[in-house]
Amino acid sequence: MNKFIAFMEKHFIPIASKIGAQRHLVAIRDGFIVTMPLMILGSFGVLINNLPIPAYINFMNNLLGEGKWQAFGNNLSAGTFAIFSILIAFTVAYNLAKSYDKDPLASGAVSVASFFSLGAIATDAEGVVNTAGLGSQGLFLALIVAVVSTEIFRRLLGNERLVIKMPDGVPPAVSRSFAALFPAMITVSVFALITAFFQAAGVSSLVTSFYELVQKPFMGMANSYPAALLLAFISAFLWFFGLHGANIIDPFMQTINIPAIEANKNALEAGKEMPYIVNKPFFDSFVNLGGTGATLGLLIAIFLVARRHKAYMTVAKLSVAPGVFMINEPVMFGLPVVLNPILFIPYVFTPLVLVTVAYLATASGLVPACTIIAPWTTPPIIGGILSTQSIAGGLLAAINLALSIVIYLPFVKMAQIQEERRITAAE
Repeated sequence: MNKFIAFMEKHFIPIASKIGAQRHLVAIRDGFIVTMPLMILGSFGVLINNLPIPAYINFMNNLLGEGKWQAFGNNLSAGTFAIFSILIAFTVAYNLAKSYDKDPLASGAVSVASFFSLGAIATDAEGVVNTAGLGSQGLFLALIVAVVSTEIFRRLLGNERLVIKMPDGVPPAVSRSFAALFPAMITVSVFALITAFFQAAGVSSLVTSFYELVQKPFMGMANSYPAALLLAFISAFLWFFGLHGANIIDPFMQTINIPAIEANKNALEAGKEMPYIVNKPFFDSFVNLGGTGATLGLLIAIFLVARRHKAYMTVAKLSVAPGVFMINEPVMFGLPVVLNPILFIPYVFTPLVLVTVAYLATASGLVPACTIIAPWTTPPIIGGILSTQSIAGGLLAAINLALSIVIYLPFVKMAQIQEERRITAAE
């Protein structure tokens, strides 16, 4: 094990660190983080309209009228999920430009303009306006536009021939605006020209076509059981070596998260089978119980069988409160779990077991698919109930928590035995 750790530290960790610090991935991650409060709000709009309690539905129908009381939840969705691609086009471009020390506000505005020039809103031959590209359907293309438009714009900003210099005394905001005038015009025109070429070829909506050809198949592959296993493994594996695995894979997770959530939401409202099992609430509610590696199960295992391990007990007492709210840095670096050879096997493979159980339970129909993005600090079991809008989700989370405890128990006991031998030998 020590040779394996040394090999990973020498050859793998530097590569993973570079990937985690890559500016485009960081910009995507930070862009999604900015929108997360809005997505949680939109999810609660879905919860309000679809709470699976007949008495609640009947009460609201009688009080406000059937079909009328859902307006509040629908309006929340209209201000969150329905404009998600626009938000991402702006926030990702903003963060990417900021990393280059360029004008982030102008870059975000140019990205949004470029996205609309590419057909975020399209009109077909019959004059029907298609706004689907504003929501999650246009997400992948919005990400591409945000990155490409910012790269073009920030390079043009550095060209002195394109800068309109204003006289002294002009307010800085006005000077920046004129400095960005020609670069912005050129950048947006590039995307408008691309759209014109596709329209001439008979493609009425580039966003819709891209969704059908690229985004939808990609989401289908990412929704598979092997993909869920891979995501769970990578996150825990990186964390074991001290790298924030969740942050590194977050750009990938988020690109499948919101479209899958919205698709499940629409299917739920239409009374159809929900198509996507794997999304971020799936991991938050049933796999990362207490944080990556289901470390709440580790803490409970310590309380059960390692009370004589003073170091473990001290860290466990300090870590259990944050762990209940899905914060596991205290146990990761305090116990530590990082580079702890005894805990390598349970830490990396417990998530794989929990993914398997949760996936099978959802695929078999025992538990509904996740349709709600609960705050990531929501305690286990409660998160399962909220994300699936069912008691079955809470039961599945409880079962997975119990499984994580069982898996950790022998390894925690082994750690205590080794500690007792160490103390005996020292005496």
